[in-house]
Amino acid sequence: MDKNIEPEEISVRQLTQKVRDIVKYIKSRWKTILAGTLIGAILGFSYSIFKKPTYQAVSTFVLEDGSKAGGLGQVAGLASLAGIDIGGAMGNSGIFQGDNILELYRSRTMLEKTLLSSVSINGKQQLLIDRYIDFNKLRSKWSDNKDLQNISFQGDPGKFSRTQDSIITNIVEYFNKKLLSVSKIDKKLSIIRVEVSSKDELFAQTFNIKLVEKVNDFYSQTKTKKSNQNIQVLQHQADSVRRVLNNSISGVASAMDASPNANPALLVLKVPSQKKQVDVQASSAIYSEIVKNLELARLSLRQETPLIQLIDQPVLPLDNDKLSKIKGTILGGILFAFAIAFWLLLTKVLRGSAG
Repeated sequence: MDKNIEPEEISVRQLTQKVRDIVKYIKSRWKTILAGTLIGAILGFSYSIFKKPTYQAVSTFVLEDGSKAGGLGQVAGLASLAGIDIGGAMGNSGIFQGDNILELYRSRTMLEKTLLSSVSINGKQQLLIDRYIDFNKLRSKWSDNKDLQNISFQGDPGKFSRTQDSIITNIVEYFNKKLLSVSKIDKKLSIIRVEVSSKDELFAQTFNIKLVEKVNDFYSQTKTKKSNQNIQVLQHQADSVRRVLNNSISGVASAMDASPNANPALLVLKVPSQKKQVDVQASSAIYSEIVKNLELARLSLRQETPLIQLIDQPVLPLDNDKLSKIKGTILGGILFAFAIAFWLLLTKVLRGSAG
């Protein structure tokens, strides 16, 4: 048994001795490691000063889709009794449900509309895309191309040139890859989080607010577009029938005024007024049904209109990833100390192998 144990004791002793040798060697090179630590600390301090921070602008809002509620089914039942089919409106209830609204935030159309929004920043009115180009110094990168240096995004986006569209497309792609994050906080909740990152604090804040505003407006308008069209048609019909009804009522009065003291024996004198009264009754019945249908359509619109309640908006100062001077100095010194110690040990091992 002693013979079996002895090799293990020798190997442990050798390992312990090697560790001691390494520590001794590191201590013998303390001046080199200290110099590297100082250099690392200076570089870390300099990096913390010159590195531009990235700001994060975050908005959160709760989205409740009115079409998911059971109230719309009740409205459809009432409408069917009145002879109205609003099934088409319910058939569109799937628009932008689930993760589709998240993709809407990443769409080129929404990002383009936001970039082309005119905003006031520090009292200066400008397009967000011009602000983006300025703080990224893109015009200096386009110095070889005079057309790009003087490019403008004012005017109708539908008439933009190929170059203008190309620039917008590149910016949109970069936003989706690096600067924009849209997600649900929890799959079970309807709270959506929109984050925009940028090295320009005011741009990040303003872009985030505008993007949420435009996407949510577009979402609400699209969800209720068909119902609004139905209401407009019914309102037009109601106004038309109301005019006919008013004319019929005026006709009855005119017919009665034409024969104020009609001879009861002459029935022919009552015919004009009776015809007008029939018109009044028919118009009244039609108008009553249209008004009923109109109110049901308005109720359907209220049920379909999604509730979008903003919870938080980005406020200054924004969160950022700026490295503090103390943290930069300490991290730089530690990283360089370990790097030099590793380099010294690696060099010693290679020399030993070569010997």
